[in-house]
Amino acid sequence: MNEAYRLFSLEGKVVVITGGAGILGSAIGKGLARFGAKIAVCDIKNAELTANEMQKNGFEAKGYYMDVLNIESIKKSYEEIIRDFGKVDVLLNAAGGNMPQATTSNELSFFDLPFDALQKVVALNLFGGAILPSQVFGKFMVKREEGGSIINISSMAAFRPLTRTIGYSAAKAAVSNFTQWLAVHFAMEYNKKLRVNAIAPGFFLTQQNRYLLLDEQGNLTARGKAIIDHTPMGRFGDPDDLIGVCVWLASDASAFVTGAVIPIDGGFNAYSGV
Repeated sequence: MNEAYRLFSLEGKVVVITGGAGILGSAIGKGLARFGAKIAVCDIKNAELTANEMQKNGFEAKGYYMDVLNIESIKKSYEEIIRDFGKVDVLLNAAGGNMPQATTSNELSFFDLPFDALQKVVALNLFGGAILPSQVFGKFMVKREEGGSIINISSMAAFRPLTRTIGYSAAKAAVSNFTQWLAVHFAMEYNKKLRVNAIAPGFFLTQQNRYLLLDEQGNLTARGKAIIDHTPMGRFGDPDDLIGVCVWLASDASAFVTGAVIPIDGGFNAYSGV
């Protein structure tokens, strides 16, 4: 193995991915596996199916049921992963999403947004999508002399409060804040080699946002067109666009990086509109 590859190698590392059966989580998982990682796919559905697909491609992977909003479910998954793999080097928190009931529209004004829908979106993205898994896995990762890496998924909505997505924007802003808080907390109180960072994807087509960006015929909505017009690279992101930065954050190549929130957005956040 040459030195350049060794710096980014994930050989022997065990990576846990919550929301690992989702569009983004599964793409990142397959990408990390290509660099030698062993993947624990955790999700509330299709975890074993996703892991089996990885195995068919020659990767070492196993699926685990996990409800990220149930602390006991997370603990059970942790115990099973330790039993099977013996350790955890990287925790990638990819669980999250939005829902129409927490999004303003012509049919649903801000004043009529139901509290339970807003609560669900915030809980899923902040607590299930970052805090609770970091509590369970982080408690044991801080004890490892080698440290490790926790990677959260924030959003463009954390940099700029996007119109309509009130619950999601608030939750992702909190994920970015929590990422920085936890990075400092772990480094100063427990283990200076346990790093915590986040990626902030721009606009990627997923099951959760497709209704906002494409109409029933598959054409761009007015919102979808506005996004493309404000993305200098002129396209939506592809899930594989997230792989490189996650390999970097999971590997020794980012050994001195913690508390960072990294945009992967085709230039959206940098563009002023003029």
